[in-house]
Amino acid sequence: MHVLVVSTYELGHQPLSAATTIAALVAAGHDVRCADVAVDPLSGSDVDWADRVALSVPMHTAMRLALQVADVVRARRPGMPICFFGLYAGVANERTVCSPADAIVAGEYEPGVAAWASDGDPGPAVQLGRIDARVPDRRALPALDRYTRLAIGGEERLVGSVGASRGCSHHCRHCPVPVVYRGRVRPVPLEVVMADVDGLVAAGARHVSFSDPDFLNSPRHARRILQAMHERHPGLTFDATIKVEHLLQHRALVPELKDAGCAFVVSAFESVSDTVLSILDKGHSAAQLSETVALLRASGIEVRPSWLPFTPWTTIADLVTMFDFVVAHDLVQNVDPVQYSVRLLVPDGSLLLGEEAMRPHLGDYDPERLGWTWAHPDPTMDRLQEKIAALVERAVDDDAEDTFPRLDALVRAHVPDAPARPERGAASSGPSGERARLTEPWFCCAEPTQAQLAPIS
Repeated sequence: MHVLVVSTYELGHQPLSAATTIAALVAAGHDVRCADVAVDPLSGSDVDWADRVALSVPMHTAMRLALQVADVVRARRPGMPICFFGLYAGVANERTVCSPADAIVAGEYEPGVAAWASDGDPGPAVQLGRIDARVPDRRALPALDRYTRLAIGGEERLVGSVGASRGCSHHCRHCPVPVVYRGRVRPVPLEVVMADVDGLVAAGARHVSFSDPDFLNSPRHARRILQAMHERHPGLTFDATIKVEHLLQHRALVPELKDAGCAFVVSAFESVSDTVLSILDKGHSAAQLSETVALLRASGIEVRPSWLPFTPWTTIADLVTMFDFVVAHDLVQNVDPVQYSVRLLVPDGSLLLGEEAMRPHLGDYDPERLGWTWAHPDPTMDRLQEKIAALVERAVDDDAEDTFPRLDALVRAHVPDAPARPERGAASSGPSGERARLTEPWFCCAEPTQAQLAPIS
């Protein structure tokens, strides 16, 4: 079969999900092409060449865009078999499986996609059995220099995305991972990870981003990978996503992260409200956010927090406190402005749907936005989110240092008696100068921008 694998969005990275799927398809004897519409327009000749089209949907934005790609494919080639694979594959059944030839596969999806390409039957929609992992096949992907880079020390380094594990041992209620994996973690074998790292370094990568939902879900496995990577490529830097809870639990590992080349850690701080954190089942308190910043900085690592500022339970006072926290802990440079606009997503199957705290706020399911609608009890909060989102999108090319004061002023304008802004670094000071960051600012839990949702042709 001729199989066209299409990626739409992987946080600005060369698409790892496409590469692992291509490896499985090639091993099954199929001819494969790859299109990444995040960097290139979809080619009509590729669609005409294909016998089947497989769409990678590892996150919300990717799924929103993939549905547009599917419409384009179906308009050009009515009856073309289409498969959606990845974490979000199951959230839009009414818009994905449009014919008996269509399919969805979530979880450990590679064998299912290969089986679907071979005989049309992918098996169960969610597959969590342990699989024989293959080294990602990146030969058909656009080159690394088309993707995000690490800005550090006045230079920009090519970046490769690597997966050390899938799934997560936790059940954060707003997260799509436990909806599929239900607390399971699937480590990727050390030899597979290292072969992928070796290939990326040979292609010019000087930094790797670990795509794991949480790098310390399997701390022993993570340590083995870092030791092997640092021994083989001592100048290679990396970043990883790690929960506050895991950083504090495994605090003795933090110096090892730095010694192995950690440039920064992404951590889902989410909120400064203990009420919100409890409803989301985050496993940490607001007070522990300060402890985490201090813990990482003691080893010379900066945190890049992700935030969930807009939920049905967030108050305007909470927003002011969040902005004050960022200033007091000298994190203005560390937070991509899009983080201040993120609104809670409630996809079909979300663990929040069974929570009593969520029920009073729920509206109807919106198939276009792939989620359940909700309204804040204070309509001012919903309007403020829209204003912040619009400001962030207009300022997408501006520095965080320039955008932050405008966002802070917008929030404080809604609180006449807001306390004075704290002094920069009053609670914790970071290093002077530019801090390590990726040049692609968007994160998986943000709604796609209007530019991203422009018609795909």
